[in-house]
Amino acid sequence: MNVRKAEINDASAISKICTDDLGYKCSGELVLNRLKNIDIKREIVYVAEINGTVVGYIHAETYNTLYYETMINILGIAVSSDYRRQGIGRALLSRTEEWGKENGVKFVRLNSGGFRKEAHNFYRAMGYDDEKMQVRFLKKLK
Repeated sequence: MNVRKAEINDASAISKICTDDLGYKCSGELVLNRLKNIDIKREIVYVAEINGTVVGYIHAETYNTLYYETMINILGIAVSSDYRRQGIGRALLSRTEEWGKENGVKFVRLNSGGFRKEAHNFYRAMGYDDEKMQVRFLKKLK
C-alpha cells in the first residue's frame, strides 16, 4: 500500500468511492474541479493505492474557530468496501495526523454520521473520543 498526495487523475476513483461507499452522489467532474482548486495553504488530500488502484482517500483542512486552538478538520475519509480491514484507513488518518503535526496543529476533529457505527468503532480504536453529539442542519440557498 502507498499513501500519497492526491493528483488530478485520481478524481474518478475518489468520486467512485464517495458514491459507492459513502452514498454521496458526486460526479467525477465535481471531484476533478475540487482537486484542481485545493487551497494548498490549508487543505490536503491523500489517497491510498494498492497495485496502482486508488482504494481510499482522506480530505482535511486546518480549521480555526474563535473558541479553540487550530485543529485539523477531516472533511472526508473513505475506503472502498473491497479493501477494508487492511490498515488503509489507519494509514490515511496517520498520514493526516503527521501533516497536522508538521503544521504545528495539536488536535484533529472529525464528524461521522450517526448510523456509521463501524466507522465510530474504528475512530475510537484510533484514539478519537466522542466529544459530543450534534445535529447537522442544512439549508439549500435559492
